[in-house]
Amino acid sequence: MAVDLDRYATFLEKVAEELDIPPGKYQDAVNRYQAVGSWLEDGTYPGGMGEPSIYPQGSFRLGTVVRPIRGCVEADYDIDLICELPITKHLTDARSVKMMVGERLNEHERYHKLLDEEGNRCWTLEYAEQDGIGFHLDVLPSVPDWRGGPLDTSIAITNRQGKTYDWSASNPKGYGEWFDARNRKAFNLVLTEQKRSIHSRASAIYASVDDVPDQLVRTPLQRSIQIMKRHRDSRFNRGNKYDYAPISIIITTLAAQFYQGDSDVHSALKSIITQLYAHAVLVENRTVDRCIAPVSPISRSSDGRWYIGNPVNPEENFADRWHEDNHARARAFFSWVEALKEDFVDILTMMKPETVRNRLTKVLGSSVVSDHLGLIVPPPAAFNTPKIHITTPARPWRA
Repeated sequence: MAVDLDRYATFLEKVAEELDIPPGKYQDAVNRYQAVGSWLEDGTYPGGMGEPSIYPQGSFRLGTVVRPIRGCVEADYDIDLICELPITKHLTDARSVKMMVGERLNEHERYHKLLDEEGNRCWTLEYAEQDGIGFHLDVLPSVPDWRGGPLDTSIAITNRQGKTYDWSASNPKGYGEWFDARNRKAFNLVLTEQKRSIHSRASAIYASVDDVPDQLVRTPLQRSIQIMKRHRDSRFNRGNKYDYAPISIIITTLAAQFYQGDSDVHSALKSIITQLYAHAVLVENRTVDRCIAPVSPISRSSDGRWYIGNPVNPEENFADRWHEDNHARARAFFSWVEALKEDFVDILTMMKPETVRNRLTKVLGSSVVSDHLGLIVPPPAAFNTPKIHITTPARPWRA
């Protein structure tokens, strides 16, 4: 069975749409984090000079959000919210900043009930929903960290290790702008058409096409990242395997660097996976084939340590733990990349429809693919349709 490429691309687009946060849920999330932001902005913080800056980061900001899987069960959406207090870093400390934000959340009658125990980096508000799909709203306290002057968007995020508090460097605004630049050309190509499509499906939420937020528009790059993250979650959701699961910031960074502006999800996903797979030779200290992967954001030093740099802060190494446990995270990453290649690239050469169906259902989830598999494989009943062969047919009634 040869899979039609156009239909396969449509299938991947539909699957990614299923993985995405629906417009209604998106609007619920925006309403919630804006309300939390308003409450935090109205707070009083000793040493503060002005109002706090509240903004989303991570997958919600980048348009790559996927409903996660934990323990083989689909879980609540995770939304990261930066709370940047206008306090000079050297005039305060990480513990004080963390406590100020926690105390402000605790003063609110409702947030007090939703507030979870203190996390290492954030305060978490847990919203349960009647339909079973809730939110974890993680509020990350921080202060400006102007290493490059007042125009620098770097921040210092509070980080607790046991009873000790320290700072972690970050720049979510800068990273978001870098990702947008990698994504901009494709974004402009799909903007109008996608807004019209979203409005037609969610006219009860958005009164006009212009009311549809840009943050709901998805390019082939964003769709590819969503599919890769769901595949990651499906593969690493059991036992201690999750300890070595590829982290989202690495998946997103590498996908954006390898993206070549492809106009459909299949082409984008294939290109990204092929270039990732070309880097698997680094595990054996071999050289990457530059004909396959001309860009090389993954490297190893002479002492065997790995490097995947933050594109807006090269001093930050996303792969700083890949050398641990005999390169366990690196080996897990490239084992996962091989599985990606088998499940989304090599699958096009499979001959048996039931093999294609079973493979995609396993790696993406039946709830996600069940309504769209008919685009590329016949329904299961067709696999077992009896073939009737009459060896001695009767003569026609009329000669």
